[in-house]
Amino acid sequence: MAAPPPPPRDARPAPGRVTPVEGTPFGLVQLEVAPVTSGLAIGALVAGVVSILVALLVGCFGLLGAQDGWGAWAGGAFALLGVLAGLAGMVSGLLGRRQTRRAAAPPAVRFTGRGLAIAGIVCGAVGLVLTVLSLGLALLLQIG
Repeated sequence: MAAPPPPPRDARPAPGRVTPVEGTPFGLVQLEVAPVTSGLAIGALVAGVVSILVALLVGCFGLLGAQDGWGAWAGGAFALLGVLAGLAGMVSGLLGRRQTRRAAAPPAVRFTGRGLAIAGIVCGAVGLVLTVLSLGLALLLQIG
């Protein structure tokens, strides 16, 4: 039975650093690790966008149910979800930003996604403000 052919030469990644092991003909090879997008940054952006969408839902329920008397109740129930999603977007964005700022030594994993984390912080804050304003508008329409 014939031995399998060796893999092509260009398929192997180039070593980042080779450290010789003293007293032997061998060496320790450290390969470069590709950067990874931060999961916290992605989650921050998703939570921020959800908080904006829920804020719009709070406003719609507040406007639609103002005449019948249920708008502020329905809007308030969704406002809790909007506030929680906005806070989650902001907190996970700050943690994701810290994760992408950390300098990692070559064998460790580097994280990317700084822009995603910042967008998550901004969307979370906008969603939080819009939720509070929409709930306030729903309460004003309910009372008036």
